[in-house]
Amino acid sequence: MPLTTVEETTMKRRILLGTAIAFGLGLSTVSAIAEPPPLAQKDRYKVGFSQMESNNPWRIAETKSFHDTAEACNWDLIATDAAGSAAKQVADVDSMIAQGIDILFLPPREEKPLIPAVMKAKAAGIPTFLVDRSVDPAVAQAGEHYVSFLGSDFIDQGKRVAEWTLENFKGEKGIIVELEGTTGSSPANDRAKGFDDVMAQHDNMEIVASQTGDFARDMGRQVMETLLQAHPDVNIVYAHNDEMAIGAIQALELAGRKPGEDVLIVSIDGTRDALQAIIDGKMGVTVESSPFFGPLACEIMGKYAAGESIPPWVKVEDRIFTKANAADHIDEAY
Repeated sequence: MPLTTVEETTMKRRILLGTAIAFGLGLSTVSAIAEPPPLAQKDRYKVGFSQMESNNPWRIAETKSFHDTAEACNWDLIATDAAGSAAKQVADVDSMIAQGIDILFLPPREEKPLIPAVMKAKAAGIPTFLVDRSVDPAVAQAGEHYVSFLGSDFIDQGKRVAEWTLENFKGEKGIIVELEGTTGSSPANDRAKGFDDVMAQHDNMEIVASQTGDFARDMGRQVMETLLQAHPDVNIVYAHNDEMAIGAIQALELAGRKPGEDVLIVSIDGTRDALQAIIDGKMGVTVESSPFFGPLACEIMGKYAAGESIPPWVKVEDRIFTKANAADHIDEAY
């Protein structure tokens, strides 16, 4: 039996209404999926901190900062050490999820291999904050897959080192060796970009070699020894962290060179050994990259639990240490 005009109009309206409701629900569902999991407000939290390694003062200081913060912030802290293995760090996060953590603080060893850890935490309803390093932004984004990145501007760190070098280098042509951090890590990628982009604008500056020292002192020493044989005329060494810079100083001295005199050493981190090297005249500059994230983590997670909006990047402001101020800050260094 054919529909009357009134019945046909009514049916069309119902179809349109149903479509609108379904579309609205779909948008709500997509929006909910796109957002990181919430964090309930309560008196005490089970907090996961997945450290990547503990083979240098910076990492040790960062882990200690989380342990020192735990009691004051009412955390039951579960801290792990991946011993330099991205695969183990992913497994550590899996274990934390199984133990029922409320929140995860993750310094990802490398940008791509730690993506599964971020995604698994979100799927388990656990909000994640990336600490001091990030993951590949083409795959995982703040405000969607994780809450926020707490850390420095690594590109700016490299840029500031380059600018200081240009202002303070006394020679006519800079022959630069660059000791890179862990391959595939965000600080290595960005510190290289910040420094290299500035130097590319100056014809009297040439980066003759770039090689990873994996952010480690002994590796930095070994790499510097090798590169020194290939480039004996090097007069600037840019290290992505102070540990490699100290290793480079050792290699240069063993080769009869005089760091601070015939070769300029510039770096990033602000460790006690680096500040002492500046005081001793062996290093020119180090741009700070603070490891003390515990108190910031406590503050930011409290705001997130209270429903406050957290920016995708909680930027840490970094100081710069030179001969002019190193002695004033060495007592507070790690």
